[in-house]
Parts: sequence; structure tokens; C-alpha cells
Amino acid sequence: MVERASARADELTAAELVAGAEILTAKVERYRPRWVAVVGVTAYRIGFARPKAAFGPQPELLGGGRLWVLPNPSGLNAHFTPETLGVAFAELQAAAATSD
Repeated sequence: MVERASARADELTAAELVAGAEILTAKVERYRPRWVAVVGVTAYRIGFARPKAAFGPQPELLGGGRLWVLPNPSGLNAHFTPETLGVAFAELQAAAATSD
């Protein structure tokens, strides 16, 4: 959601995340994908002002596309193993495949 790499999510400011969400929204409105995936629930919560958002499908659309929040696959994210990350990404893949 931001235009620079960071080693940790806490290195990004709220202003950067909000600006990134605005840029992403404009891109989605322009290109009209059916699905939009955001990696990192904290970035999503801050950038889109959805403090209670959880992983998985979101109730709102983004620029007409279905919205899904995935866990950040960073090695610093100890809450998710490669197996649980695989399950989370597979859930999105299955949802996208069945929505055609």
C-alpha cells in the first residue's frame, strides 16, 4: 500500500498508509479488478480507517471489487506459519474461483 519497502510494518506512518489506501483505491477504480487483496491487517485497518477489520473477506467493496485482507507473510509475523499462511491464501483463491 506504500511506495517504499520497510523491514517492519511499524516503520510506516499512518499518513503513509492513508495516502497509500487512497492511491490503491484510485487504481482499483481505474483498472476494475474483481478482487483486491491487501496483505497486512494492521496496514488495512489504519489505511482504510477500519479499526475492527479482521482477516478474510471484507463486507465493503473497494472500487467495485471484492476485498480480502490477508496476513503479512513477513518472517517477523510469528503468528502465522507457512502452513497457516498457505491456508489463508488458498481461501482467497477458492473464493475467487467460485465467484466467476
